[in-house]
Order: sequence, then structure tokens, then C-alpha cells
Amino acid sequence: MISDGDWNEGAPPVEAASRLRTKQIPVFTVAAGSPNRLPDVELLSVDIPTFGAAGKPVRIPFTIDSSLPRDFVTTITMKVSNGDTLTREVRVAAMGRTYDAFTWKTGETGDFTVSVSIPKQAEETIADNNEQAAPIVIREEQLKVLVVESYPRWEYRYLRNALSRDPGVEVSCLLFHPGLEKVGGGSQDYLQLFPEAIEDLATYDVVFIGDVGIDDDQLTEDQCELLKGLVEQQASGLVFMPGLQGRQFSLRSTALEELHPVVMDESQPGGWGARTAGHFELTESGRNSLLTKLADSQDENVQVWEDLPGFQWYAPVVRAKAGSEVLAVHNEMSNQYGRLPLLVTRTFGEGKVLFMGTDGAWRWRKGVEDKYHYRFWGQVVRWMAYQRNMVKGKGMRLFYKPDQPQVRKTLTFSAHVMDKGGEPLQKGDVLVTVNSPSGKVDAVRLNAEGEQWGVFQGRFTPQEPGKHEVSVLCQQTGVKLDTNLFVRGEAIEQVGKPARPDVLEEIAAVSRGKAVEPSGVDEIINLLASLPEPEPSLRRVQLWSHPLIFLGLVVLLGVFWVWRKAVGLI
Repeated sequence: MISDGDWNEGAPPVEAASRLRTKQIPVFTVAAGSPNRLPDVELLSVDIPTFGAAGKPVRIPFTIDSSLPRDFVTTITMKVSNGDTLTREVRVAAMGRTYDAFTWKTGETGDFTVSVSIPKQAEETIADNNEQAAPIVIREEQLKVLVVESYPRWEYRYLRNALSRDPGVEVSCLLFHPGLEKVGGGSQDYLQLFPEAIEDLATYDVVFIGDVGIDDDQLTEDQCELLKGLVEQQASGLVFMPGLQGRQFSLRSTALEELHPVVMDESQPGGWGARTAGHFELTESGRNSLLTKLADSQDENVQVWEDLPGFQWYAPVVRAKAGSEVLAVHNEMSNQYGRLPLLVTRTFGEGKVLFMGTDGAWRWRKGVEDKYHYRFWGQVVRWMAYQRNMVKGKGMRLFYKPDQPQVRKTLTFSAHVMDKGGEPLQKGDVLVTVNSPSGKVDAVRLNAEGEQWGVFQGRFTPQEPGKHEVSVLCQQTGVKLDTNLFVRGEAIEQVGKPARPDVLEEIAAVSRGKAVEPSGVDEIINLLASLPEPEPSLRRVQLWSHPLIFLGLVVLLGVFWVWRKAVGLI
């Protein structure tokens, strides 16, 4: 085997070497290529989102990988097809990776192409990996949010103000006011009843559940089941915001318990309070999350979270559940599982869930007004509604996972279809047509997932990178959606990467062969000649049970019967 030792896809080659060893087949390897990487500066990745909202900043992070032996300062350029150009001066680290991001905002709507490039350095040997481009769709944004609460505590009041003043959000509020004959309400954005019909509840992109439970004429078990379906089937978001009354503990016996991302302490339903204010401390995941990004750079963002006004009450959290992602913990309090998680997310079905373990976020306005408070909740709503609003039209929504498809990686199409009466379509024929850049057309039939939410799903594996034209058609309603799908891809054989002779040495050792230097290739001939002759293998074939013997007998009997017929014996 003559190779550089690296592999592009599949399992490690040592697994094949193990199978060869069991068959007593040695592998003799010769390493080709240099163990040192070629001098290069590569624009490794540019994470351009699928779509953005007009008038809202779009963050476009990028990664630079350098194999040069020195630090250098260069200017990264981002160009948009509408004529916008942004530049950013970046210090690129030697022999490592550098992370940074552009922030772009436009009031225009439509399809755009964004390209990011880095100038070629004098020592570079490869220049065709210094630029990446991808499309982005900018459209008008109108997200629908439902806030359900018992009493108008401070956290609820400031949250409602933050959402109602966001031009891209339409907020509805439901106040139960336990103990009163009727639910509370005020302006036009207040509801008198919880949306009971699926088609009414399905219009909401995000639902906030405050300090409410299933007692005192608040939520019912059927409504909790609807909320679970909204997240699981309709890709909506759900935010748990417990409070001092501890009413959310009564939700543990409902369908919402399955969605909850943390385990709570039953012995302390009212949570914990303290005279000394506690503070959030970002985890490693929290430092890299878009949800917790309150400043442009990572270091500044960490400092902002450390300087935020503290909270004097927090929920009785024990630990995060498996599969959840902890973004922030209590800076001081801990138990046998570690620091107490206060900001936790998880994915459930098609949607997302967020747990906010304190009711003191409204205090973030101290000294800076709405700067951080409004930004945080605006990011939460958009992060949760992102996938659900990829492509939507009258009576139909379409989204796909992952939202940045890769070549030869399976993606899942999900269509939410409403019938002509506005109710979820129970049964139907939904077809997705994908037109690849080469002109090849693939048809994907979506199958119904249940009969309650009008969800249809199917899978597709793109085989080539580039822009794919996608059409979705429902025969029963006649509704058709058209969109573009950009598939990312990269060359399978990487240029300029270092050879990996250690892999070849491992293959030779496992298979009981030998790794040979390129200058000693002739040695392989001698090694092969010195191998012992393989032991003869004895294979026994039972003729009378062999199918060919049976077939031969049938043929002979047939010939005999034809002969007898021909001579008149029959």
C-alpha cells in the first residue's frame, strides 16, 4: 500500500487491517508525501445563515486556518450581491485557527449572495481556498409569541414590554390571575382563553410558560398535550420561566415534563432566595452560543455577563437532563452534580426548549436601559423560530434539517400543511421536487407523521454541491412553494495537508506486515518472497445435496421423457 495515510470518509483503515490479520494477510506500507503541511492560509468556514430579517443584524462568523510560522495582520473582505462591502482587520495566529465575525444589516428583501475572502500571503502555495460564498434570503419578519402567566410579576411585565416593542414580533398575553372569577387582561394583545384549536395554537412561533400550573383554573392536561405537539410537530419554541409560587411543579404530571430540560428539587418548590445577589457564569457552550451573545467579541461578551446586575431568586434546579445543553450556571452555588444550571436548552422533536432559572433578567436594564434585556429576548425568539420560518406560504410551511446541508449527508424535509378550511391536513399527497445544479431532478414523497398536526416528512441525500431548486406541491390543496436549497461541499481529496505515516505504521503493525521507507521499496519484494506458502484449504462438496445435481437429474429425466414421446413409447 502506497498512500499518504489519511482517509476522507468511512471508518478508520485500521479496522480493515484487523480483518486482514484474521485472514493472515500482512500489509506492507510505503508512506508518500511530506509530514509537514504546505505553507497556506485557508478560509476554513463561513457560517452564512439560510435567511435573515430585514432591518435586523445578521452575524456571519468565519474561521481562518494558518500554517504559516508567523502571526500577521490582514483585512478580510465581505461582499454582498446588492453592492454592500464590509472589511474587518484581523490578526491571524501562527500555526493555528482564528475566529471572528461580520455583522451585516440591510433593509432590502430578496435573495442575496455573500462572499468572504482573505488576501493571499507571499508564502502561500495554495490560493484557491481563500474565498467562500453562499446565498442568503432576507425577508420581512413577523413572529408570533404567546406569553402565559399567572400574575403580572416584574419579569413578566418587562418581558412583555420587550416583545411588544420589537417591530418583528406580534405578542399575545394570557394572564390567569388565580383566585379571580375571570382571567386578567388589558390592551388588545391580551387573550381571554387559551387557544384550544390546533390551527389557532399552530400560528405561534414561541410560547413562554411562566409561573403557571394545572391548578386554580390555569392550564389543563389537554392544553399541555397541545403545547407538546406544537413543539414536537410544528417546530415551535417553548420557554420555561418558573417563579416564586412554584406552580410549574404541577406540570410534572403532564406531557410537558418530557420537554423539561432540567430536574427540579421537589422539596423546595418555592426556589431559593438570598440577600446577596447571584450572577450568571457562562459555560464553554454559552460562550459560543448566539443566544448569550450580548457583545461583539467573546472576551467582551464574558465581561458583560459578569457585570450584569444579579438576581436574588433562582429556581430549585438539581441538574440538567441528559441531552440538554447548559449555557450558564450559578457563579457560586453548586451541589453533587456541579454548579447549578440556570440557562439550559434542548431540542425536542422538531422544536427547541429553553429553561430560564431566575426571574431577575429584568434587572439587566439597570444603568443601560433596554440594551441587554431586549437583545437577549429578541435573540431567544428568533433562535427558536428560525427553522420554523425557513419557507412559508399560505397554508403551508417547509423546513429542513440540518439548515446547512452537506454533500452526501441526508437531510429531512418537513412540511406543515393546512387544508382549505385552515385546519391541519389529515391525509394528503405532498411531493418535493429537487432540481440539482447538473439538471438532475429528484422527487421525494413526504409521508404523513400522525394525523393531528398536518406534518409530512421525507428524506433526501444531495449528491452534488451548489444551488438546488426546490418545489413543494400538495395535490389536495393545490398549494405550491418554491425555494432554493444551497448544499455545501468540499473537495474529498484535500490539497496541502500533511501526510500521516503513523496511520500506515499502525496498519502494518496490526496486520503483521511492515512499514517500509520509500528508499527501500525493493525490500517489499524480498518480504513477499519470504512469506510462507498458504496452507491448502480443503473444501468438501456433498454432491447429492448440491442444487446442480438436482437440476441435472431434472434435465436428464426431461430428455428421457421427450425421447420416449418421440419414438411412440408414450
